[in-house]
Parts: sequence; structure tokens; C-alpha cells
Amino acid sequence: TDFRYIEQARTQAPDYEIFQITNDIAGGFPELIAGLNLRRLGFEARHISFALHQQLTDILNKVKSQLELVPTDGLVEFLRVVKEPEEIELITKAVEIVDSALEYIEGIIHIGMSEKEIAWEIEKFLREKGSQTIPFDIIVASGPNSALPHAKPSQRAIRSGEPVVIDIGARVGGYSSDLSRTICLGSCDDTFNKVYDTVVRAQLEAIALITEGMSGDLADNLARTIIEQAGYGEAFGHGLGHGIGLAPHEQPRLGPNSAERLTSGMVFTIEPGIYLAGWGGVRIEDTVVMESG
Repeated sequence: TDFRYIEQARTQAPDYEIFQITNDIAGGFPELIAGLNLRRLGFEARHISFALHQQLTDILNKVKSQLELVPTDGLVEFLRVVKEPEEIELITKAVEIVDSALEYIEGIIHIGMSEKEIAWEIEKFLREKGSQTIPFDIIVASGPNSALPHAKPSQRAIRSGEPVVIDIGARVGGYSSDLSRTICLGSCDDTFNKVYDTVVRAQLEAIALITEGMSGDLADNLARTIIEQAGYGEAFGHGLGHGIGLAPHEQPRLGPNSAERLTSGMVFTIEPGIYLAGWGGVRIEDTVVMESG
């Protein structure tokens, strides 16, 4: 690390040898590997740019080193995928903060309130209740905007009878939570009632039937089948869920192409959604823990 974080690193990672880089990581590379007698050195392929890899390769060639740079993927993520009880406790606290925020906002939201106003009220509440940071951008999307899964809050005012998707998270002790709710103010039409009912049934089915050892694609299919049978298969375009922990999105993934097995101690979201362009969308998301039995 560099000067900005050296003392923090020494304090928070006392069991590790900390190297201080005075220029950039490429400039400190020779010093970093000197005397280690390494033949192969792994690097995180998803986090090292092509330009930096080229710099490191040029340095090795310049000093006539025989060290081989070996791309790796998911080493750290694999170590984080199963949570310890202490980690689950922190995530639970982060979920509790979000639960209270959703209860708070449901009590003050009203027709005519803008998406940005709602997002700001939520952010203030999360901070006041102990969230260290906001782990991802708050989503408040109303009417046609709610058909965009990752819409940004706008000045659009909430109207009667339309869906409002709220997707928020909190962070406690470095660990995140992630929950979504969809509400409708005033008189809701038949489309909303049918779509909402379908999403609820899909989520409850998945939560009830996902078992330890099941693959992510089979878990996804539990909810997807219900949505397809209701005639909305093409409107559910993302995966059923994702792992959560130090990052708001991490392994495991629950989706049509996920072969990863779900094991005890994993923490992930279940978030089916239906999105109809020009009308709106409905998503319901909860954070769950995979347990044996």
C-alpha cells in the first residue's frame, strides 16, 4: 500500500507483512519480490489492467527475471463465500437497519413526493441508524422508471396507482445488506396486482425449495418457472440472486448459467423481478442464509 493507508494496514492487518509503495505498484515491484525466490506469482486477473500487467512484464524483462506472472480468478472471493457466524451477525444487523428504513419510508412516502426526495430520506435514516456507508447507489424508481432494474432516482413525482421500486442496503462492520420492495400508492390496477402476486409467489417458492447442495441455475429455475408460467418469462432478465458480504455483490451467483453449489454458511439474495417497458416493474428482494437441513 502507500503512505495514505500504511498505518491503517498495519493496525487492521497485524498478521501480514505490509509493504509501503513510494511511487506506484509497478515502481515498487522489484523491491516487493526481491529476496522471495519466487518462480511463479499469481495476480488477480479481474483486477489488474492490461496496462499494469504490461508494466510488470517489462520490469521483469528488464531485470532478466525468470518469474512467471500467472493469472488467477476468484481466489479471495472463494475464501469469502462461506461466512463465519460473526460475519452473519454483522450482515443481520445491516439487514435490520434496512428493514427499519423501509418501515420508516412507508410511513412518510406520499403521492407527489419525488424519487430523489425519497432516496435522500432513506439515506439520512440509514446513516442515523448506524450504517457506516451506503454500499451501493439507492434505487427509487416509479412508474415507467421502475422497468429499469438499476434506475437512478430522478425528480419524477410519485403518482397514484403506479409501482415504486425501492432497493437499498446498509453496511455494518464492513458487511452489507441488500433488500428491495415494491409499493403502490392509491388504487392499483389489475396489471400491478397480477405482476406483484407472481413475483411474491416466485420468491416464496424459491426460498421454500432451495436446499443445500443445489446449483445456482436450479435455484434460479424455481422462481423463473413460476414467472414463465404467468406469461412474463421474457420480462425477468436477470438472475435470481447474488452473494453478499464485504461487497454488496459477490459469490455465489444464482442464475441460468450458474453451476456453483449452494452450501451451508453462504449468504445471498433472492430477488425475482418482472419489468414491463412503458408500464413499470416489480422486484422483491431479501437476504437469506443457507443452512444445513
